[in-house]
Amino acid sequence: MDAQATRRRTFVASGVALLAVTWVAAPARSWAAAPAGTPAPRTPESLKPGQFIWQPETAPAGPLVILVSLDEQRAYVYRDGKAIGISTISSGKDGHETPTGVFTILQKSRDHKSNLYDDAPMPFMQRLTWDGIALHGGAIPGRPASHGCVRLPKAFAEKVYAATRRGDTVVVSDARVNPATIAYPAMIAPVSPERSQTPQEHASAVHSEDFWDDSVTGSGPVSILVSLPEQRVFVLRNGVVMGAAALTADPGLDFQGAVLMVMGEGEQDAASPLDPQRKRHNWASYPVVGQPPRIEDLEARIQAPPDFMRRVYDVLRPGTTVLVTSIVPNRRKALTRGAAPTERILESLP
Repeated sequence: MDAQATRRRTFVASGVALLAVTWVAAPARSWAAAPAGTPAPRTPESLKPGQFIWQPETAPAGPLVILVSLDEQRAYVYRDGKAIGISTISSGKDGHETPTGVFTILQKSRDHKSNLYDDAPMPFMQRLTWDGIALHGGAIPGRPASHGCVRLPKAFAEKVYAATRRGDTVVVSDARVNPATIAYPAMIAPVSPERSQTPQEHASAVHSEDFWDDSVTGSGPVSILVSLPEQRVFVLRNGVVMGAAALTADPGLDFQGAVLMVMGEGEQDAASPLDPQRKRHNWASYPVVGQPPRIEDLEARIQAPPDFMRRVYDVLRPGTTVLVTSIVPNRRKALTRGAAPTERILESLP
C-alpha cells in the first residue's frame, strides 16, 4: 500500500477503533438477525454480509454524520461525534462505481422506486446527488453489486432513515480511488487533489469580491468551505453561496488534504475564535484526505475579516459543516454571490 492510500484510510481506521471500544464496553442493543446458533456480532470486524450493529443510546441527540468506506464495504454512523452504528454495505460494481466525497442528504423518500429498473424498490432512500447516487435498503451480497448507490441492510436503512434529516453529512471514501473526488456540498463541482496550479497561482485567478447576502437563499443547512489554495472562505445555505471573504493562512500551516468539522450541541466556557465576545461551540472533526492538524491549530493559523466571522457565528447551528481543504479546485462555475449549480433531478439508480 502506498503512503497516499495509507493516509486515505485514516478516518476509516479511527472509526473502527472507536467503534470497537464502544461495543466492547457495552453490548449492542440491535443487530441484524443471524442464523440459528451463530453468535451476534460484537465488533465491527465480526460483521457478516447483511449484519449491522445499532446503539443509538450512546448519543441520544446531536448532529449525525455517516462515513462510508468502500474498500471495507462498511458504513459508520456517528452522532455528536460518538459512534452509534456500523453496517455492512454493497456499493457500486465495476463500471458503476460509487463516487467518493463529502455529500449532504438532499432528499428523503421512504418508499422510493426506480423508474429505470422496472420499479425496483429503493426503500428508505436518501439522495446524495441529483444525478443518481443515494443510500437505500437493498441486498448485501458481501461485495460491490449496485449501480452506484450505497445499499444498506433494509432494517439498518430504516433506522438510519429515522435518525437523519435533510442536510446531514455523508462522507464516502475509498483508498483505492486516486485521485479522490470531494463534492461539497453534493451539487457543487468536484475538486481534484492533482495540482495544476500552485496555491498562489490559483488564488490570484479567483474572483475576489467579499460579500454577505443572506437574501439570496432561504432557511436551511449551512455549509462552510475553507479553501486554502484560493485563500477564500465560502458560506453556503441550501447549496447557495451567500457569503465569501478572503482568508490568510499562516505560512507555517503544513496541511495537505481535507478535514470535515461538524458542529455539535452545547457550548464551552471559552471564547470563540470567530467572535471572542461569545462562547466557543463544540465541534467534531473527521479526516477526509490526509492527516489534518488539531482543530485548535487550524483555528490559530487561519484568519478572516472579523466582521465576516461574526456573521458566520450568527448562522451556526448544530449540524453546520466546515470543510477545510488544501486541494486545488477544478470547478465549472465560480462560487460568486447567489451561485448554485444547476439541479438535474434524475431517478436514483438501484
